[in-house]
Amino acid sequence: MNTTLKTLLAAGCLLAASATQAADLRFGVEALYPPFESKSASGELEGFDIDLGNAVCAAAKLSCSWVETSFDSLIPALQARKFDAINSAMNVTEQRERAIAFTRAIYQVPNRLIAKADSGLTPDAKALAGKRVGVLQGSIQENYAKAHWAPQGVEVVSYQDQNQVYLDLSAGRLDATLIMAPAGQSGFLSRPDGKGFAFVGDTVQDAKIFGSGIAFGLRKQDSALKQRLDAAIEQVQQQGTVDKLAKKYFGDIDVSVQPQTAK
Repeated sequence: MNTTLKTLLAAGCLLAASATQAADLRFGVEALYPPFESKSASGELEGFDIDLGNAVCAAAKLSCSWVETSFDSLIPALQARKFDAINSAMNVTEQRERAIAFTRAIYQVPNRLIAKADSGLTPDAKALAGKRVGVLQGSIQENYAKAHWAPQGVEVVSYQDQNQVYLDLSAGRLDATLIMAPAGQSGFLSRPDGKGFAFVGDTVQDAKIFGSGIAFGLRKQDSALKQRLDAAIEQVQQQGTVDKLAKKYFGDIDVSVQPQTAK
């Protein structure tokens, strides 16, 4: 083998090794859902899912980048190869699994109804009949509300931006919103606009609609990436990273994945 060929082969090996150590993974994210994902005052992405994504990428020896889009556009954009994985508090459900694949479940959180503390409302169709309930477009909360409440006379209003839901709720244009509890606490109840509002009633349950946990969404053909991310997710779970991040962002809310239960 001549010197030139040896040099080229060596360079190729170095490039391959470098790519293995620092391959790029593009995450799709909807950055308007604190404390899961949002932007700081300086415009930087922050939140539980951002820190989680960086931790998983570190364990998988991947470098992360982020592509922003609306929540209801995440699956179509993934399929169009605008990014490689969805990391945006997306629950694994039967409906979504018909379109895309998922990694192993990473965490799960309860869903709650927010309304005026003295409204007397509870998360059931009889109490909400004739009321307007805001939900995030494309979310499982929208699916639940349309399946269980809309047929019983509840007006379900869908928004592309959860922050607009909060604005209309505080302005009296909505009576309630159904949301993941940590997002509702951080994004609304802990803020001045949330004064006088509270979680009302019990946790909303439906294992079929709410699924088996929150995971990264992947294209079905990307089995090698799924295997790599599953191993990294298991590592950060076993190291306690998920629990530490949950404590930081969610307080005492239990996010451990419970088999065959709703979030």
